[in-house]
Amino acid sequence: MNLDLSYAENLDQQDELKHFRNEFYIPNETIYFDGNSLGLLSKRSETSLFNILNSWKQYAIDGWSEGEYPWFYLSENLGDMTAPLLGAEPREVIITGSTTTNLHQLTASFFSPNGKKMKILADELNFPSDIYALKSQLRLKGLDPSENLVKVTSRNGHTLETQDIIDAMTEEVALIVLPSVLYRSGQILDMKVLTKEAHKRGIYIGFDLCHSIGAIPHKLSEWGVDFAFWCTYKHLNGGPGSVGGIYINKNHFGKAPGLAGWFSSDKSKQFDMEHTLTAAADAGAYQIGTPHVLSAAPLYGALEIFQEATIEKVRKKSLLLTEYLMNLVDEKLIDYQFNIVSPRDEETRGAHVFLEHPEAARICKALKAHKVIPDFRAPNGVRLAPVALYNTFQEVWHAVRILVEIMEEKEYKKFENERGVIA
Repeated sequence: MNLDLSYAENLDQQDELKHFRNEFYIPNETIYFDGNSLGLLSKRSETSLFNILNSWKQYAIDGWSEGEYPWFYLSENLGDMTAPLLGAEPREVIITGSTTTNLHQLTASFFSPNGKKMKILADELNFPSDIYALKSQLRLKGLDPSENLVKVTSRNGHTLETQDIIDAMTEEVALIVLPSVLYRSGQILDMKVLTKEAHKRGIYIGFDLCHSIGAIPHKLSEWGVDFAFWCTYKHLNGGPGSVGGIYINKNHFGKAPGLAGWFSSDKSKQFDMEHTLTAAADAGAYQIGTPHVLSAAPLYGALEIFQEATIEKVRKKSLLLTEYLMNLVDEKLIDYQFNIVSPRDEETRGAHVFLEHPEAARICKALKAHKVIPDFRAPNGVRLAPVALYNTFQEVWHAVRILVEIMEEKEYKKFENERGVIA
């Protein structure tokens, strides 16, 4: 394969999404490969944020029902815009809460230990916050997490085998919570097969979509997934602390939320002020409190871009970007101890590439000194996420060229091999 700069330039010329790069603010002329941690600000998100801020200024309390984006229906409207990214019906999606608070809500709603079924199944490669939440929920049920949280083990420390997960679906498991994409290696789990196998055994199953939403297509409703949850500040570019989301399969509409609150109400009943909850007849029932209006505002602009770009085209370019990156690493960095642990095949590779190296923390600092922004993951991981909406193939080429220079000149030795406060 031709991997030189002219090849990258040709790919950029053919890129169907190239015009979207102009929608984003690229900080300080950097090569920003950390969009799987925090996506960049788009001009449309900036506009929608200021529009909603202005509605507070102009309408005050009437902003709940007036203006371009009335706040009372904000969570539902954003859910409608998000649904196509999930393969879901609009009523199955609500924008609310945060990743971990939403997992608490969903576990409280779907985990009902009974008889032999007393355990939750997760995995040992999951992001820590999910494990913390699951352990907390077990304790609230009077159960010992060391006995009742089962974690599927990885054979290689990077990926999970579908069959190993299925084998762990014993008659003692009441609930399964897994990531759609592993946050380190970027492996995509087979959500369709895992959902089918869980339901064969009478087990509810849900997925953490933090590293897949906005990066890969989903068919949650077709697959029959019971629930899902996610953040919106990574590939969706909703901004730091932007509001999370919940998917509830319509087969569970009418199921009482485990953690009920003010905004769990049916909209037509919410201001009746009754002490008996009339829950919304859709995913809205799983809201708890008042929408975080200003933290959700940038999503209007961010999701507009996805409506135009389409998730299918985003995925197509993303695969080309990560393939090009891995091929360059194979060719240019073969002598420098880098190990690519992300899956090579397109079916199971997410939207970032994970490189292992003993000097990973140092290397990340050296890259930043050259205005290439990676993401360090302890103890020895470098994550590189070229994002389809705003990164280019030429940036991939230049990033690897810079990495080669850093290794050849041993520039990384200028830095401590320890992570910063924020990795």
